[in-house]
Amino acid sequence: MLTDRINGAARKLPTWPLYAVAPLPALWFLYQGLTGGLGVEPIAGLEHALGELALQVLIAGLCITPLRRYAGVNLLKFRRAVGLIGFFYVALHLAVWLGLDIRDPARIWADILKRPYITVGMAGFLLLLPLALTSSNRAIRRLGRRWRQLHKLVYPAVLLGALHWVMLAKGFQIEPLLYLGATAVLVALRLPVLQRRVALRG
Repeated sequence: MLTDRINGAARKLPTWPLYAVAPLPALWFLYQGLTGGLGVEPIAGLEHALGELALQVLIAGLCITPLRRYAGVNLLKFRRAVGLIGFFYVALHLAVWLGLDIRDPARIWADILKRPYITVGMAGFLLLLPLALTSSNRAIRRLGRRWRQLHKLVYPAVLLGALHWVMLAKGFQIEPLLYLGATAVLVALRLPVLQRRVALRG
């Protein structure tokens, strides 16, 4: 079966190549910004590119459990790496906003409190922060069963990230809504009611 081949190949692949290639898109975006490839507002373009990639990676992480549960494709060994890479790009997105866009520490809190889309985005980042800090094997052992409960914060965090983009978009744009819809579906698949219905249909 195709799923058996995919699972067999996944078991043989190490996770370290994901970490090795993770910075490459950021370097490419930086190169584009320096050479005019991100348009007339390169800082805004860099912010957007990093934020969109962060959301894409985090959504990919949310796909791993449904793929195993409903399609039999087991990529669980890559889930931590995907999550950390997603957080890496969220942090870069935030760093560009703080260091290149705002640049004035006095404005940071004012913007967070005054602009709802920034408030939502910052809330998503704060939810992801403890997940990144407790992603090591040592933290998993120390937290025990509480670790799984803590890491369920990823669901509202990614939803807030998708909502952040929808609120940021000017006018009606279908792409941010598609990301928000995909995230909502992936989170909804974790609900016990939907899990039972899918299991009965299977």
